[in-house]
Amino acid sequence: MPRIKPINPTEATGKTRTLLDGVQNKTGTIPNVFRTLAHAPAALEAYLSFGQALDGGSLSPLFREQIALAVSNANGCQYCASAHTATGKTLGLAQIELTENLVGSSSDPKVEVALQFARAVIAKRGWVNDSEIEHVREAGYTDEEIVELIATIASTMFTNYFNHIAETKLDFPKVEVGQPVATMT
Repeated sequence: MPRIKPINPTEATGKTRTLLDGVQNKTGTIPNVFRTLAHAPAALEAYLSFGQALDGGSLSPLFREQIALAVSNANGCQYCASAHTATGKTLGLAQIELTENLVGSSSDPKVEVALQFARAVIAKRGWVNDSEIEHVREAGYTDEEIVELIATIASTMFTNYFNHIAETKLDFPKVEVGQPVATMT
């Protein structure tokens, strides 16, 4: 049972209604994470704005989904792993790639470097070392892409943590997640 119940969109008013209508118009549905975030229109708007800004960046939506999969599994967030798997499918990712992305692997070596970096960021709480940054650069990522990679990790972590705390009810096909990655002590 959710700790924070989702808002019924038909009962929403003001800014909350406007934001939820925008999600509905863009995606054709209003997932529970947005309905639950809507208790704080400022938080929902901030999250949506963050995603919209990244849509205009250098990383493709497909690649950002792959990052979100690795981050969500590393954080043990079943809701986000399930949601990003569903979104990844709609963007054309094959099931085998989705499964690999969840554990930080990819059939594309360059993507795998980014996913492993994302998992290292989670495990080390951002305190990655120089060689880990250099490895990402050697794989061909620019500083712009590295910064957007970090932004995507942070955005995903927000919803991971939110869903852990709110215990958001799953409204996507269930995807199993592994144990969260070990963190620094």
